[in-house]
Amino acid sequence: MTSSYDPALVVISIVIAALASYTALDLAGRITAATGRARALWLTAGAIAMGLGIWSMHFVGMLAFVMPMSMAYDVWLVLISAIVAMLASGLAMFVVSRDRLTVRRIISAGIAMGIAIAGMHYIGMAAMRIPAVITYDPLLFWLSVVIAITASMAALWLLYQPMEMRAMLMSG
Repeated sequence: MTSSYDPALVVISIVIAALASYTALDLAGRITAATGRARALWLTAGAIAMGLGIWSMHFVGMLAFVMPMSMAYDVWLVLISAIVAMLASGLAMFVVSRDRLTVRRIISAGIAMGIAIAGMHYIGMAAMRIPAVITYDPLLFWLSVVIAITASMAALWLLYQPMEMRAMLMSG
């Protein structure tokens, strides 16, 4: 079967990822600076913005994949995949907005976030309604989960760095 990618949708997916990353960094700083109810509201807004950014980038990337067959999506599974992305993002925002980011927190949150992101991906794939059977190579499946976990740990650490720098600049 011949397939291709729509270059315009690939570019849009990359732009969405960049905008979501910028928004996540900005909101993470606001979460750290806020207290009480304001902190909870910023955390919720950050989880929604980052989660929908990750999900949108992924979904547009899936739409960019062009196959010579009809394709539709199960709306409920698509919504579940978006919710999983927002929950994973909420966890990430909560972890990086803490006073101290320990190696233990990076590892535990990275594992949870990576599994959630892989879950979002595979739930999104399960939402596809195509006249074909989708199968996965077990080695590649588990490798993708390990990559999602590793990338999540790296992202959590990188997300924390600007806030740590901001705190150092403000204190001295």
